[in-house]
Amino acid sequence: MHKMSHNTPRMAAWLWMILGMVLMVSGCLRGNGTEPAGEERGRQAAIGELRGLAGEGEADSIVLGFSQLGSESDWRKANTLSIQTSARESGILLEFANAEQSQERQFEAIRSFIRKRVDVIALAPVVEEGWDAILEEIRQAGIPVIIIDRLVKVKDPSMYVSFIGSDFYLEGQKAGKYVLDKLADITGPAGIVELKGTEGSTPSIDRGNGFRAVMAKRPDLQLLESEYADFTYDRGKEVMAQYLHRQGSRIRVLYSHNDDMALGAIEAIEEYGLRPGRDIIIVSVDGTKRALEQLAAGKINSVVECNPLLGPGLMQAVKELMDGRTLPKRIVTPETIFTEVTAELELENRTY
Repeated sequence: MHKMSHNTPRMAAWLWMILGMVLMVSGCLRGNGTEPAGEERGRQAAIGELRGLAGEGEADSIVLGFSQLGSESDWRKANTLSIQTSARESGILLEFANAEQSQERQFEAIRSFIRKRVDVIALAPVVEEGWDAILEEIRQAGIPVIIIDRLVKVKDPSMYVSFIGSDFYLEGQKAGKYVLDKLADITGPAGIVELKGTEGSTPSIDRGNGFRAVMAKRPDLQLLESEYADFTYDRGKEVMAQYLHRQGSRIRVLYSHNDDMALGAIEAIEEYGLRPGRDIIIVSVDGTKRALEQLAAGKINSVVECNPLLGPGLMQAVKELMDGRTLPKRIVTPETIFTEVTAELELENRTY
């Protein structure tokens, strides 16, 4: 048997030391360039994941983090689809998070966007208040913010670049003017009930204020009751049934802050034994296909449009922002108002 030399252990130790040094140098090289380290590796992993979902894109593609507030209505679902489709068509990688009506979940999503170092953050806020601290975190990270659909109330408006969405106050005014025209020949008191959306949200605040500003011209038109119904079909039906139980035939007008609540209210009115659109005038806001169908059928009297298709405008704004251009502080989407006469024509073009 061959006898092991007494130098063999010493040589093995030297070999292991040299190998360790090689591995250490190799690790340093990877950290410096060949393989990204730390946060940069996390960002590239996120981009790689997004690229896999999108099926296209390069390492330098724009990455947009979007915090959607929920999926409470047909309008919201159309809004989400518009943003997802437009991002794909624009070659923008979209990191999407749905908060399902929770501001805390929106905070969590935004912090994840910051960790992934997205290029731009877009936010559809569930409520107006409570955004100062999280927007400051985004500013400290150097990421520009675009607010869409609903506004935020902050001490320093420079914390976001631009707002893209509707003029909710004007929508409320349009609804009020329709009611005044519809009741122009009616003398004496007439009762109105209101279905509001999410408490503290911009559309609920502004649609209500705009409507009241116009209705103040007719003191004989009395607002009997006004309650939050969360922009949902089920709550719209539930609250309307309560109104009918308490007020009955005193109700002459229903003003609903969105179509889903109005559609639920129609069911409650019919179950009560009254005719929606005839016994009770119904004015709604949004312009979804289901509402326009009820408008054409005479069960809704007017629908004020609120355009959910904000995706193309958002993607254009993101690209202009990344090109170094200055955006307007407020970008208002063009909208109209539908009546029974125009509903059938619009139905042919409605995709949501």
